[in-house]
Amino acid sequence: MTELELWGGVECSHCRVGDAYSDQLTRSGHWHRLSDLDALAGLGLKTLRYPVLWEHTSPESPDACDWTWADERLPRLRELGINPIVGLVHHGSGPRYTALHQENFAAGLAMHAANVARRFPWLTHFTPVNEPLTTARFSALYGHWYPHTRDDRTFVRALLNQLDATRQAMRAIRETIPHAQLVQTEDLAQVHSTPAMRHQADFENHRRWLSFDLLCGHVTPVHPFWSYLRQHGASQAELQSWIDTPCPPDVLGLNHYLTSERFLDEATGNYWPCHVTDSDGQRYADVEAVRVGGGVTLAGVTSLLLQAWQRYGLPVAITEAHLNCTREEQVRWLHHVWESARAAREQGADVRAVTVWSVFGAYDWNSLLTQNAGHYEAGVFDVRSGQLRPTLLASIVQCLANGQAFRHPALQGLGWWQRPGRVHFEPSSVPATPQKFSIINARPQAPHPIRATTQKLTYAA
Repeated sequence: MTELELWGGVECSHCRVGDAYSDQLTRSGHWHRLSDLDALAGLGLKTLRYPVLWEHTSPESPDACDWTWADERLPRLRELGINPIVGLVHHGSGPRYTALHQENFAAGLAMHAANVARRFPWLTHFTPVNEPLTTARFSALYGHWYPHTRDDRTFVRALLNQLDATRQAMRAIRETIPHAQLVQTEDLAQVHSTPAMRHQADFENHRRWLSFDLLCGHVTPVHPFWSYLRQHGASQAELQSWIDTPCPPDVLGLNHYLTSERFLDEATGNYWPCHVTDSDGQRYADVEAVRVGGGVTLAGVTSLLLQAWQRYGLPVAITEAHLNCTREEQVRWLHHVWESARAAREQGADVRAVTVWSVFGAYDWNSLLTQNAGHYEAGVFDVRSGQLRPTLLASIVQCLANGQAFRHPALQGLGWWQRPGRVHFEPSSVPATPQKFSIINARPQAPHPIRATTQKLTYAA
């Protein structure tokens, strides 16, 4: 097994809310600063998640491509010895002439993918659609992003369209680049609960694997979500096509946040009103598990990596590791994720890398990009002055990227997620024992899954 690598990632969400797009590349200023790439090379980074977004390249028509930006940056990355993992859609719904739930989405993205491959035939790694399950949930199930629907049928269509777009895109890319690898990203999560909410937790814990299960051809008639998908618009022939012609990732890209592990409790009075949701007539609290005491134990990064490895037997990587907090806490978190990945490797998992996300920070993720409030979360660099200013993260990134040990007084203390003060809530009862999951399992009870989750918020301590 090769040594664990440190990758970098550029926050490039191009999310549509109503008729407006939230463009992270423009807001961070990276769109206008070619010299940023030299700064990343100076840290020793050799792999970078990097965008050539469909919306930017062909905003008006799939037949009209503007390569100006990509033509400057991709060759420069190559000159600097940085291998890009190219993203084509990142929490977006495509250009205005398509959308996640529309029939032309998959074919349109495949055309863009083919254009990218022909333009840059030396590329090797691709993420056609970032986090398809998360994007489908936030866009079509919870209504945060375009098309702002809140129904299971649109959710299923958005998810299947994105996965089909991934399959078609990789097929188109491999016509030009036969050895191209798929690095498929998705949120690495787990849901905990009280015994009374066990049915909802089981439902969501099965659903968290759905992108990978479909891509790997594991969604057969005995799969927990076969009936759900059929009930909400997927045809049998469509699901059978995934069994017959799967598109397994070459690397499972797992994005993990401190808010990725959730806790569900029917006793809503124990929690703040913003955590209370209603699902098919049942009210319950949905809160970050890290904030709950009373015996709630996080699975943690090592356990979650091992779950993914044991489930699929495919190489895994942490493709987003970020914490919106003080510089010291950000360093503690990256170091914690790095050591957790090393521990998973020692237990037999083929963990390839940890990705520091995002190197230039991000804007307004504390509201899931639904507000344009200018809330900035710094990354390896702070860009608020219009220039790159290295943060404390730059020091640990430079050490890890070059295979050196990182020593700093910040690592002598515990992260806030490990301290008693992290607890804000007490559960109403002893938490249920988490269910063991395998590829094929008994179908769980199916509560209505619509809820306004805060799962990807990156709040500070």
